[in-house]
Amino acid sequence: MSNKNKVELIGYYGSDEIIACSAWTSTSRDLNDDKKERIPNLIKMLWDNGHSTPFEKGMVHFLVDTDIASHIHLLKHRISSMNAESARYKELKEDKYYLPEDWMGIECSRSIWEEGDCENWYEVLEQYTKQGNHLYHKCLEDLTPVLGRKRAKESARFFKTYNSQIQGDVSFNMRSFANLIKLRYSTHAQLEINDIAKEMLDLVKGIEGEPFKHTLQAWGF
Repeated sequence: MSNKNKVELIGYYGSDEIIACSAWTSTSRDLNDDKKERIPNLIKMLWDNGHSTPFEKGMVHFLVDTDIASHIHLLKHRISSMNAESARYKELKEDKYYLPEDWMGIECSRSIWEEGDCENWYEVLEQYTKQGNHLYHKCLEDLTPVLGRKRAKESARFFKTYNSQIQGDVSFNMRSFANLIKLRYSTHAQLEINDIAKEMLDLVKGIEGEPFKHTLQAWGF
């Protein structure tokens, strides 16, 4: 089945105050009124001058349903483990996949399938994906009695396409989250990961009480 990529914020830890306290470790962690007033300027100074270690004291935690291509981008930035392998095989059996909406209506320059029943690239990708899913299940069925369940599962998935959807349980400290936003919330980034990064940023902005308000402002948001 075709699905849109989606992001859910399932937790966070820390705040601007905790990040600031980490920077003040060498003096005192006590937050008096004077220090509280200085937090916005301190956080901006830290970020502007490349003192990013204190930002590791904040953390955001997401559940992401995404195509494998975007999942790989997230792997490059995350600081915690993704789903266990047992969960991953279960997901692949569900045959969820993503189709790029901007492909709709773009006609094929020539016939792709012998039957000639696909008129645009959106339909071609959907048929290609369904064919890969079908071959995955048939191959898994035939390999299991010969190679065993484990080897069958880990090798039959080569039939799965890059747009197959899987779920990522992923956490970032605010330092790594900033790097994700910088690289992936960009006009130069792949459209799908750009959309995911934007949605993540909007979710963090929308946390009740705005615990990372000054951190986001230091980043330009």
